[in-house]
Amino acid sequence: MASLKDMRVRIASTKATQKITKAMQMVAASKLRRAQLAAEAARPYAEKMDAVISNIAAASAGSPASSKLLAGTGRDQVHLLLVCTGERGLSGAFNSSIVRLARERALALMNQGKEVKFFCVGRKGYEQLRRQFEKQIIAHVDLRSVRQIGFVNAEDIAKQVIARFDAGEFDVCTLFYSRFKSVIAQIPTAQQIIPLVVEAPAANAAPVALYEYEPEEDEILSSLLPRNVGVQIFRALLENNASFYGAQMSAMDNATRNAGEMIRKQTLVYNRTRQAMITKELIEIISGAEAV
Repeated sequence: MASLKDMRVRIASTKATQKITKAMQMVAASKLRRAQLAAEAARPYAEKMDAVISNIAAASAGSPASSKLLAGTGRDQVHLLLVCTGERGLSGAFNSSIVRLARERALALMNQGKEVKFFCVGRKGYEQLRRQFEKQIIAHVDLRSVRQIGFVNAEDIAKQVIARFDAGEFDVCTLFYSRFKSVIAQIPTAQQIIPLVVEAPAANAAPVALYEYEPEEDEILSSLLPRNVGVQIFRALLENNASFYGAQMSAMDNATRNAGEMIRKQTLVYNRTRQAMITKELIEIISGAEAV
């Protein structure tokens, strides 16, 4: 049985841990609101960009001059998985859920005889994926030094991805991230960004307005499509940022509660042990007095 001194040290250590987790919870809560607003503000822009490109693509359907970012390479053999995760842990299953989705997609593609490559954004995803797919990771972007994510960060990643696509290194690129829903719900998401998936209008949907474009549709698409890749990556990074703080806030809240419960149990054991020792000493004193 541990001594009273050891028990006091253990209780003090648990209380110190509880203070740390409580502080981390409060920091995550303070940063979550701003990250959530940024993620929600990016959604309409990204969705409208998709809608505009879909409209232009419908007008230029079948054009031989269509960009490969829209039309594709005509093959489906080499897949690039762009996996965006966090730079830090202590956020529950946030990072591992994104990696799990990417790993499942990779294994499914490999079982179909496809070649899979990884482009990792974020330290945690890179560390997890390299254990199994180290030779297939072709690039890694570390954003630990970035205090506030901006479009320039996403644009730099998009340029690297598009350059590799233009060089013929892959045929399809799928983006993996966690979409923020609430503090307790973050949804791992996979989105194909190269070639862009243009959804056909529903049968009962209102007819799409037709526009005349100046310059020509293909010329507009050649400018919009690379930017759209950057916009979708930027949206993913913002969604990830909000999801990270939501997951961390929830995880640290659970850790604080667990520490409180542990302190309660440790204090109870300490008090019982101390009382037993006092009772034993009293019995020994009384027994000694009676013997005299």
